[in-house]
Amino acid sequence: MFRAPFIEDTEDTPELNSIRARAGRRSTWVSVAVNAGLATAQVAIGLFARSQGLVADGVHSLSDLLSDFIVLFASHHSQRGADEDHPYGHLRFETAASLALGALLLAVGAGMLWGAVHKIELPNQIPRVGAIALWIACAALVAKEVLFRYLLTVAKWAKSGLLAANAWHARSDAASSLVVAIGIVGNLRGYRLLDPIAALVVGLVVARMGWRFAWRSLHDLMDGAADVAEVAAIRDTLIATPGVRAVHDLRTRKMGDLIFVDAHVEVEATLSVEAGHDIAVEARRRVMQRHRVLDVMTHVDPHHRPDLDHVTNPPLAAPR
Repeated sequence: MFRAPFIEDTEDTPELNSIRARAGRRSTWVSVAVNAGLATAQVAIGLFARSQGLVADGVHSLSDLLSDFIVLFASHHSQRGADEDHPYGHLRFETAASLALGALLLAVGAGMLWGAVHKIELPNQIPRVGAIALWIACAALVAKEVLFRYLLTVAKWAKSGLLAANAWHARSDAASSLVVAIGIVGNLRGYRLLDPIAALVVGLVVARMGWRFAWRSLHDLMDGAADVAEVAAIRDTLIATPGVRAVHDLRTRKMGDLIFVDAHVEVEATLSVEAGHDIAVEARRRVMQRHRVLDVMTHVDPHHRPDLDHVTNPPLAAPR
């Protein structure tokens, strides 16, 4: 199991973020090695053993390999800082890469479905598969499940949505390998239609996963809000700041795996401008320290009604 090297995961620091980036790259290269080996073995043995399901699973592994390179490319470019043309940085490289990954999976899934339906329409032409295909399918199932658990552990520690997407992609592979193994067993027992049916199920799994990734990424690219729980936690942090009497017009938008926050904080109307500014600065510091927030824009408003202390607007977060 992956463990964070010597740094307690309590606050995002440049050193911790650098270690997270290295861990993400290392885990992705592990995925590249596994998927390259699996794709080669599954396609080669699938063609030799005449198993459409195993070939489809091999194409799925090949799509994983392509997605791994997308992750590496996006992770490298998203770490670049702000510049004149991109004053908010390049974090949306990860979101764009997730969208590309989703589109890729949709295309791969559609191709699998087309091939499987064509085979099912001609059941008399479905060959009996070789027994070696079952051994490869089982080996792929074990390898993909182990890879999923490893990648997801790294993704949770690194707090990376892109790495998490890649991990769940590996889990979909494990599920598809299980279906393929069942289809091969059925084919070997005389139910030859089960092999292309397994390929059909794999295509559906891949297409569904691609749709989910693409839709979520599109949501974020359209300045979608953070989830309701995260918005509520940010609001609680703002309200808990000494001197803040209420919070309203709290808005968030995603930037990669980070969040931009806009909020109006109310302070006592009798305070000086300098005192109100200091309270807003402290509120911003607390949010930046405790949440995955890239920046907080605060607007100071005078608070005149003690009976409305700590009253806030409902969270402006779109449903997931």
